[in-house]
Parts: sequence; structure tokens; C-alpha cells
Amino acid sequence: MVNTTRAKKILVIDDEENYCRIIKKALESRGGFHVLTATRGREGITLAKIQKPDLILLDIMMPAPTGIHVAEALSEDPDTGSIPVIFVTAIVTKDEVGQSDGTFGGQLIIAKPVIIDELVKKINSLLPDI
Repeated sequence: MVNTTRAKKILVIDDEENYCRIIKKALESRGGFHVLTATRGREGITLAKIQKPDLILLDIMMPAPTGIHVAEALSEDPDTGSIPVIFVTAIVTKDEVGQSDGTFGGQLIIAKPVIIDELVKKINSLLPDI
């Protein structure tokens, strides 16, 4: 039987190039995802419109536009508004995220440093087989 499911497409938007490279490699090898990266907010918005990823991992603390502004722009655009976004940030601790059941202000959030197996599990829970 032929497997007709495609790899889930993940867009990582983070201003740290090394982080993008590490997460891309880890998610592709451990999660079987197709990973795109952007190191600037505007680049990420453009890539999201063109590539239509299944999910976006977005850093909050970036030079203008910040991750919050990127998320707002994505949510207001009909082409990208339905794409789930997970904030990945160092501005909260794992304990704080755990106490809030993984959300802050109604937004999904994962604290850095990221544990790849937990991230893969979270992504797969949000994106059942597509």
C-alpha cells in the first residue's frame, strides 16, 4: 500500500539563524516534517503567504516587527489567518507554561530551550494526519 500522506510543512520564524538551523534539522529528522525558516518577521509573513505552511513556530522577541506583530499580521490576512501559530520563546519559563496549560493570553506557547520530542508531540497533536 502506498502512503499518500505528505510531510507536514512547518515554518519557523526566529531571528537567531543557528536556532533556525538546529530546529529545522531536528524537526526534519525526528518528526519527518518539511521545515522552512525565516530570520526576519516580514520574510516570515511573505513565506507564509507563498508556502501556506500547516503550522508556524514563532519567536516573540525579534527586531521589528516583533513576533506579536507578525502573529497579528498573519491572523488578519485571509491567506494565513487559519494557520496555527505556536510561540516559542525564552521570555517565560517551562514552569510558567506548565502552570498555564501551555497558553498565555489564549495563545499556544512553548518555552525555550525546546525539547524536540515534546515539540514534535505538540505539533502532531495540533495537526492530525493531513
